[in-house]
Formats: sequence, structure tokens, C-alpha cells
Amino acid sequence: AAGKTLLPVAGWGSVNHIWVPALVLGLGTMAYLSRIMRASMLEVLSADFNTAAKAKGVHGWSLFWRHQLRNAVLPVVTELGPTIAGVTTGGFVVELIFAIPGLGRYFVQAVQQLDYTVIMGTTVFYGAFLVLVVVVVDISYGIIDPRIRLHGGGGR
Repeated sequence: AAGKTLLPVAGWGSVNHIWVPALVLGLGTMAYLSRIMRASMLEVLSADFNTAAKAKGVHGWSLFWRHQLRNAVLPVVTELGPTIAGVTTGGFVVELIFAIPGLGRYFVQAVQQLDYTVIMGTTVFYGAFLVLVVVVVDISYGIIDPRIRLHGGGGR
């Protein structure tokens, strides 16, 4: 059919419209988190606890899941909060460039039209979203590594 493309670069309406904006938002983020994970995994592979687990007879998937991955993923989880905030705020520009009707585009138009009510509302919404993401990241620490637990104030 005339006028149809495999990967449209503007508009919204079908699954094909999602691919290019998703690649723009996700490719850099994925590369960044992959580099952190690789560096962390290389550090864990040479750690003493890894050698001790091998000496105790832990091998294969059990060694990977219980000892290596759980310890290597913590720096990646640490970066997830700010990274999700970056992707979310990067969505403003991506929505405007790719003509996607969304909250980011609505926010940019509000800034251009000096609509302070919308600017404040979306800023509070994204701020609350960032706080929620950071809380989820902190809770996931305790799930990933049981040695990390939340406890009431005071440093003992």
C-alpha cells in the first residue's frame, strides 16, 4: 500500500510507531546499564566469596544465581532510579520530535504557552514518580541481598 512504512518516524496508532522512539530512549540506557553490569560482574568473579563458594562445591547455575549475579546486580539497581528519571524526562523530547501525543508533549506545549498550572502539575507528578521509583529501588535492595535491611534511624 502506498504511504505505509515499516518503521514510521512520526505519529501514533500502531505497534510499528513504537519501535523508533523506544530505540531512541532505550538504546543508550541499555548500553550504559550493560557497561555497569559487566564491570560489576568482572569484579565479583575475582572476589574471595566467589572462590570460597567454588571451594565448598557450589558450581553451575547455583553459583551464578546465588553468589555472582546477586552481588553483581546491586550497582545496576542503584543506577536504575536516576536512569528511569532520565528516560522519563527524555520522553518529553522524544514525544515532541516523533509527534507522539503524551504527557511529555503536553508539558512542552505548556512551557511554550506559559501555562503554569499544567507545568506545576506535571512537575509534581514526575517528582512523585521519581520518589516512588527510588523507594522501589531501595526495597528491592533487601529482596536481592538479604544482608541489606531497612531499620529505624540511628547508626549503630
